Amino acid sequence: MSSILDSVNQRTQMVGQNRLELLMFSLAGKQLYGINVFKVREVIQCPPLTTLPGCHHVVRGIAQIRGKAISVIDLSMAVGGPSLGDAAKCFVIIAEYNRKVQGFLVKSVERIVNMNWSDIHPPPSGSGKSHYLTAVTNIDDKLVEIIDVEKILSEITPNKAIVSQEIVEENLGKAPADKFVLIADDSSVARSQIKRTVEQLGFKTKIFKDGRECYTYLEHLVTDGIELDDEVIMLISDIEMPEMDGYTLTAEIRNNDKLSHLWVMLHTSLSGVFNEAMVEKVGANDFIPKFNPDELALAVQKRMDLED
Repeated sequence: MSSILDSVNQRTQMVGQNRLELLMFSLAGKQLYGINVFKVREVIQCPPLTTLPGCHHVVRGIAQIRGKAISVIDLSMAVGGPSLGDAAKCFVIIAEYNRKVQGFLVKSVERIVNMNWSDIHPPPSGSGKSHYLTAVTNIDDKLVEIIDVEKILSEITPNKAIVSQEIVEENLGKAPADKFVLIADDSSVARSQIKRTVEQLGFKTKIFKDGRECYTYLEHLVTDGIELDDEVIMLISDIEMPEMDGYTLTAEIRNNDKLSHLWVMLHTSLSGVFNEAMVEKVGANDFIPKFNPDELALAVQKRMDLED
C-alpha cells in the first residue's frame, strides 16, 4: 500500500500530458472505480473523524489533515450504496474539485493505471439519468466505473447557477438570436450548470457529452458548407472527458483550417493542478476553473465584447 500512496503523491504534480491516469479503488462490493490521479493530492489511512450536527448524511465527519479541516464523504453512500462501516479501517482519497479540497472515504485502493482517453467511454445508453457515472472503461477484463463527483458534490452543497442581476442586465440584447454557444462536458450536473448560466445571458446552447461528439458536430457543420461564424459563437469545454479530452479537442480544432478561429474556453474542475503552459500549447483562448456562475458569465461577456 505504501508504494501506491507514494506513487499517487508523485503523479499528482503531472498534468497536461494528454493521457489519463486512473487511481483504482473499491467501495462496499467487488466493483472497481476510478478517479483521475491529477485531482488527487494524497491517499491516507482514515484519521479520526469528528461528527458535526446538521451535516449531510453522506458526510461521515471532519478530519484534521495537515492543519486543515476537511470533510470526509462516504463515497459508497454518496452513490446510493451501503455505508463503508468502520472508517478507521478505510482510506481517504484527498482530492480537489471545483476549487475545494474534499476527502472521499473508500474501502481499499488498488493501483494506478495509465490510459488513453480514447479507451474511456461514456456510460452505456439505457443506463438512465439517476446513475453517478461520467464514464466507464475496461481494465484486465474488468469494468471500471468513473464516478461523477461533481454530481455528488452538487447534491451535498447545491449550486443554483444564478448569475448576478447586474451582469444579466449588462448583457441584455447582446446575444445573437441565430448563433449557439457549444458546451462539451461529461458531467450531467456541469452541463446543466453551464447551460443555465449561459442561457440567463440570452444565448442559445448546444450540448455535447464528450470532446469527440463535439468535434464530429463541428466537422459535419463545415463539411455541409455552413460557415462556422454563422452558427457558433464559442465553445466552452471541460478538459477531462471520455473519447476525446478538452486538450485534444482544442488541438484538433486549431489544426483544422475551417475551424481554427473558433473561440475555445476551457472550463475545468482541475483548478489546483492546472498547467497553464498546456492551455497555451493547444491554443485555447481562455481558461477558468469550475464553478462560479458570475465568472463564467463574465468570460462569455469578454468573448462578446470582442464582437463589438
